[in-house]
Amino acid sequence: MGTGEEMYALVERMYPLCRSITGDGVRATLDIVGEYIELQRHEVPTGTQVLDWTVPQEWNIRDAYVADATGRRVVDFAASSLHVLGYSVPVARTMPLSELREHLHTLPEHPKWVPYRTSYYRPDWGFCLAQETLDALPDGDYEVRIDSTLADGHLSYAEHVVPGQVSDEVIVSSHVCHPSLANDNLAGIAVATYLARALAEGTPYYTYRFLFAPGTIGAITWLARNAERVERVRHGLVLACAGDAGQLTYKRSRRGDAGIDRVMRHVLDASGRPHRVTEFTPYGYDERQFCSPGFDLGVGSLSRTPYAGYPEYHTSADDLGFVSPEAMEDTLAVCREAFAVLDRDRAYVNLSPYGEPQLGRRGLYDALGGRSDAKEAQMAMLWVLSLSDGEHGLLDVAERSGLPFATVAAAADALYGAGLIKA
Repeated sequence: MGTGEEMYALVERMYPLCRSITGDGVRATLDIVGEYIELQRHEVPTGTQVLDWTVPQEWNIRDAYVADATGRRVVDFAASSLHVLGYSVPVARTMPLSELREHLHTLPEHPKWVPYRTSYYRPDWGFCLAQETLDALPDGDYEVRIDSTLADGHLSYAEHVVPGQVSDEVIVSSHVCHPSLANDNLAGIAVATYLARALAEGTPYYTYRFLFAPGTIGAITWLARNAERVERVRHGLVLACAGDAGQLTYKRSRRGDAGIDRVMRHVLDASGRPHRVTEFTPYGYDERQFCSPGFDLGVGSLSRTPYAGYPEYHTSADDLGFVSPEAMEDTLAVCREAFAVLDRDRAYVNLSPYGEPQLGRRGLYDALGGRSDAKEAQMAMLWVLSLSDGEHGLLDVAERSGLPFATVAAAADALYGAGLIKA
């Protein structure tokens, strides 16, 4: 089974679970991810102050339904976790449809779809259902039951670290709070998991820290608890909506010219893939927490079709048929290409800067003999020598010369081995 199929199988395993910003569904999801990569788990108690927020009470749910006079469940949490308003308080009542309607959420423009709705920070209860189901309900009394608990507990998140040659870090973040939504964000979790596995196959330059946390409150909690580590973060990427058929979309960091911004633009342009690069906005996923002005980290966001950019977003139509192994594998490939550039991009200093050094007597031209790209490789050496002033990195060389980054990096390796440049 190929990597795309493996990621899809991981999405399938996680899909039935009812996730929220806290609770056993998050823990069960982390349990599954933990079978693929080693995780360090964290449990933060209710009431903990995290920046301007407070960790909320923990929500768990066992069952929920709306039943008609015959006892038939016309809305059933067991059929889909989307059927219950997230964080619904417990309810056990019988009420007429006229009263029940105030607590029902539908999508009239998509009558067969069930919407995803939540009420995290305001006590409420409700059900989500297809408009055509609601239209078919006769007037009368209905039994309403939500068997949930909202009590002091914990917020759960997990980290996985791929050690690097230096302690400077790259953060990769995926949110784990959404229930049965395949693209948003089970595909992002799957791609992040397999990206971590791929990086661990080598010895990366940077240390890569993967964060699996509930959206917004999870990232805020991590930032509050890791203030001393933030200064080590050199780059970051938020992964979301990674499995649909749309073209890749990269959203720049708040800085707009951070290292990850330049690398993603270069890799996407060089790949020939259809793609978009968009400017930062303070709305979206957790890039807005990492990029908040007090932290101002160089963190961008990679997706295919971005949040709220497709009709299926936050509905039951974001199901297993909406994502594909091929799309997730393509997203993973771009991440690997980008991190290969990020990991290798360094500035060098020319140790023979007065005139052009004689490459032939150092065997550097001979090393190119018979190569189909010998002329390109030779030009790459000359460009690296020209721009190795301690201020220009290899990505600068690739962009200015128009040469492939891999060719430039290979030229730097050869020149370094010959003692002509130093890092």
